[in-house]
Amino acid sequence: MSSIDAHTDTATDPNRLLDADGGLPQARPPWPARDSLRITSVRAVVTAPEGAPLVVVRVDTSEPGLYGLGCATFTQRYAAVAAAVDEHVGPLAVGRHPADIEDITRLIHYSSYWRNGPVLNNALSGVDQALWDIAGKRAGLPVYELLGGRSRAAVEVYSHAAGHSVEETLDQAEQLVAAGYRNVRLQTGQPGLGAYGAPGTPGGYPRSPHPDGWDPERYLRTTPALFAAARERFGPELNLMHDVHSRLTPKQAVVLARALEPYGLSFLEDVIAPEYYDRLPEVRAASPVPIAVGEQLGSVPDAVRLIRDGGVDLLRLHTSSVGGLTPTRKLVALCELLGVRTAFHSPGDISPVGVAANLAVDVNTPAFGFQESHEYNDATHEVFPGTPVVREGYLYPSQQPGWGVELDEKAAAAHPPTKFLHERWSARVRRPDGALEAP
Repeated sequence: MSSIDAHTDTATDPNRLLDADGGLPQARPPWPARDSLRITSVRAVVTAPEGAPLVVVRVDTSEPGLYGLGCATFTQRYAAVAAAVDEHVGPLAVGRHPADIEDITRLIHYSSYWRNGPVLNNALSGVDQALWDIAGKRAGLPVYELLGGRSRAAVEVYSHAAGHSVEETLDQAEQLVAAGYRNVRLQTGQPGLGAYGAPGTPGGYPRSPHPDGWDPERYLRTTPALFAAARERFGPELNLMHDVHSRLTPKQAVVLARALEPYGLSFLEDVIAPEYYDRLPEVRAASPVPIAVGEQLGSVPDAVRLIRDGGVDLLRLHTSSVGGLTPTRKLVALCELLGVRTAFHSPGDISPVGVAANLAVDVNTPAFGFQESHEYNDATHEVFPGTPVVREGYLYPSQQPGWGVELDEKAAAAHPPTKFLHERWSARVRRPDGALEAP
């Protein structure tokens, strides 16, 4: 009996086309493998040691102790990603040689027919990054050496200062400067509860239908004062950034950028929503402040258009949402050719495995600009031994083979995820008149 026929006695089994090892026979390539090493299992692990659900994919092989980890974190739809990995993506890799990264990831990408999007691309990323981790471990090298080695000693990062008031925000920034940071993103609170990146004030508009609303006009008028105060306190030495979080129209984005010109920002982030990205070239052309966009991209072609057509000064990828390291390194090569720099997305809703993957690219590419950072809590370090740690404003890639980050699944199980954490906030991001706003 063939491996396919082995499952046909159970006509209702949805996995009846898989072989006894759980792989799809037709996914094998038409060339012989160099040795007997094979992928034996692919599975998603979900954990939330800081509250935000993190998705990591583990790929095991036939060699005892040889496995890889990859970040697949789309925290708002983590269960969909985990299901895609376990039910659809994993069987396409089982039985394959783990060295065939390009072919395996192309097969996963093409096989769904309807391609791209953050769910499918994060599932793909988990496998892709795990295969690179395995490649590094097999070679006895950190992954960045597989990409061509270093072009810098360490990766300078930025962190966030966000308070209820301008004064509180700048006090937090001062603490970051004292810790060694030279790059700080500033956000400050607004009336209502819809403000992004900083605490809001309930009941900010008591006479409106939605008293907890967020007003873009007030935001446009008051944000320049934050940066005027920052320059008065810190002078020209500190590199400053700000995140609009996709809240403005193209015209409003230009108005804000021009208002912030006197304060010398290093970049203005996510100035318009993805639905308007075809307008980014004109926004960037009119903006005196560098534009950093990309964390909401869900496909490589969309990223290519931003780079090629002059839509960004800094490409701000959530690297797992475009499919992992393999497509990211190709996009970064395009950045190198066209004078675009990188500023990868990396807050607390990216796993430490994803941070290690970002660092491998950051330390390698001449196109590096900035890297967002997050200081993980103790529980995250327990779940992910080897989690990168910021030292004096810098991150250093691990010298261990692969990513240098491990996963303690027993510790991970102690931190189960909670659904609807993001939705609980985003559902309340409305204007004072009650209209929904992009979160």
